[in-house]
Amino acid sequence: MLIPRFWMASPNYWWLLVWSRLWNPSFKFQRAKKLTVLATFLGSSLVGTTYQHPLYERVSSVVAGGDYITTESGTGLVHTAPGHGQEDYLTGLKYGLELLSPVDDVGKFTTEAGSSTVVGDSFVGKSVLGEGNVAVIEALEEAGALIRAEDYGHKYPYDWRTKKPTIFRATDQWFASVEGFREDALKAVDTVKWIPDIGKNRITSFVSSRGDWCISRQRSWGVPIPVFYDKATGGTEILLNEDTLNHIQSIFAEHGSDAWWRMDVVDLLPEKYKDQADKWTRGTDTMDVWFDSGSSWAGVTQQRANDDMGLGFPADIYLEGSDQHRGWFQSSLLTSVAANDGQAPYKSVLTHGFVLDEKGFKMSKSLGNVVNPLAVIEGGNNKKLEPAYGADVLRLWVASVDYTGDVRVGSNIIKQTFESYRKLRNTARYLIGNLADFDPKRDSVPYDDLPSMDKWMLGTLSNVLKEVDEAMSEYQFSRATQELLRFSTSDLSNFYLDVAKDRLYISAVDDARRRSCQTVLHALLEGFAKSIAPVLPHMAEDIWQNLPYRSEGDESSVFEGGLPEVLISYPSFDTEKWSLVRDIRTDVNQVLELARKDKMVGASLDAAAYIYTSDEAVRHTLDQLDGDESLISPSLKTNGVDELRTALMMSQVNLVDSDEEISSACDSAYITKGELSGCTIGVKKADGVKCGRCWFYDKAVGKHGRYGSDLCQRCDSAIFSWEEKTGGKFSAITQEAPVA
Repeated sequence: MLIPRFWMASPNYWWLLVWSRLWNPSFKFQRAKKLTVLATFLGSSLVGTTYQHPLYERVSSVVAGGDYITTESGTGLVHTAPGHGQEDYLTGLKYGLELLSPVDDVGKFTTEAGSSTVVGDSFVGKSVLGEGNVAVIEALEEAGALIRAEDYGHKYPYDWRTKKPTIFRATDQWFASVEGFREDALKAVDTVKWIPDIGKNRITSFVSSRGDWCISRQRSWGVPIPVFYDKATGGTEILLNEDTLNHIQSIFAEHGSDAWWRMDVVDLLPEKYKDQADKWTRGTDTMDVWFDSGSSWAGVTQQRANDDMGLGFPADIYLEGSDQHRGWFQSSLLTSVAANDGQAPYKSVLTHGFVLDEKGFKMSKSLGNVVNPLAVIEGGNNKKLEPAYGADVLRLWVASVDYTGDVRVGSNIIKQTFESYRKLRNTARYLIGNLADFDPKRDSVPYDDLPSMDKWMLGTLSNVLKEVDEAMSEYQFSRATQELLRFSTSDLSNFYLDVAKDRLYISAVDDARRRSCQTVLHALLEGFAKSIAPVLPHMAEDIWQNLPYRSEGDESSVFEGGLPEVLISYPSFDTEKWSLVRDIRTDVNQVLELARKDKMVGASLDAAAYIYTSDEAVRHTLDQLDGDESLISPSLKTNGVDELRTALMMSQVNLVDSDEEISSACDSAYITKGELSGCTIGVKKADGVKCGRCWFYDKAVGKHGRYGSDLCQRCDSAIFSWEEKTGGKFSAITQEAPVA
């Protein structure tokens, strides 16, 4: 550290020591018209010299301070008060300075401040931060020791609750040394799973640098430290041993810790010390609350260990904010390691950030930006502005954010979460609504008989459920939630469930393509309900209680039975094939959007697609999915499910052998090179007539004649099957033109 150079100036009889960089010839003081520089010297030359206190008969030495002394204000020569600040205290220890702290528990000067030969005892009883400050300034002026007094900005710690300056005092305290088991504590850290991993670095840093633990506090509440002090010696002699501790323990067990304050000293002392009751006074210090909470493992887990009830020591997990690495996590670790032969009190520790408002500010009542969870659940006074979202939406928000850092919440964020909630709920409604006539025992299609698309969907479901289960097990709730939302939106709503509408609504009731789809929907619904249950328990239970195929009187819950093994055992199937189909579907939809804007087509079924690829493997896959020219049931070339027409939801799909064939069939405005599939894709208006039932265009519409002139063969066959099954009679509804 560089030793500063000082100027020494003398205004008549005043001598002023100033750091040379702060010296300004224009300095003016009340007691001096002009300052003259007498000499310059290094600050180090002052160390060891003495000076007389201006108010007290006290001679003190000049010492070299630390890095906490700056030149932002002052003269570079500062006072040191070892009894009123940590840095000054350490400097005092280094130089053997007297530890003086003339301030009492309520912030007023004690008699130690009243031994001045100049002011007598006029300081005693005055508030340090109030009238005491004024009295000291007046005393310095009276003694002729004050050159100048002025207000200036100064950084100083304030109490966050009372908004008042903090007074630091050196007082007698109880300490617990961690030096004897620090290494054991660090070894115990390695046996714990820290979530996230950075938590291990934080706790290791705090334990490694931990000094003696001050376990006493001066508060009017808390668990008392059961020590007795000798009245005659002013507390230098204490009574604290195994006998007194055991006696106090038995009293606390029967009457609670408040007995320390309510009972007489004679009753608090064990029998062998009762005749000395007049000699002792009880201590008023309370235990550090971190020691209280840090030893909670003893009462919560260790004393209640019960294998039958699933309780044991150490605890499975400790959960708290990221600030607790210096607090509860550390105090729990230290107390347990010291008392349990080096064993940590927990197997895992999870830490999370803090909740901020939408703008990233800390929530505060004074700022009025606190989000009340109950208002999110039940709504505010104005339900239009503050609707009741329910507990599930709040839980979904909690599960969807990355808790490893600070998270934001507010009305707009909750609205976005509600939209995600609605997507999940609408998915469940779709699944339930399309299983109304499905009996799993009667109508399920064996796995081996399912179409490729359905096997692919079941394999995808199993992968999603395993991903969600793994994420939940690792406490990665946002990962699990995002996977469920992605699956619900991308795999289900945007593809499988959209394609399934043709099978569910158009096919005959017992058509294999419909029952196979319902078989998959049944698995999807149960897997969906089970997977969302930890996050959305109300929705999950609502689904479970409304399963259309439940046996009457069955009162089982979604939370019983766990996740069926069969739902997570389906293998991945034809993944590359259906990834290709979905890529082509995305590319086709982009061209369709252009055609819609130009009013060439409306719905996708109004269009026909032309597809060309030079990739032989891709062409081979597409050829396997090429369906019959017309809509017929049963299909001849495919199983009626694994084909491009229904996967793309287009009336016709034509696989051609060159780009030229597409150019000759389609307008150049509706031809593109697919970004995902790499195929050349063209779109045009579909050929044929629109079927009045399925809305597909087909050249054979109206040629079957049983139920009218606007039906394709597939729909004609489905209606005939319905009549045979139900005994009902189909009749077309015709509308007469309005009379002018």
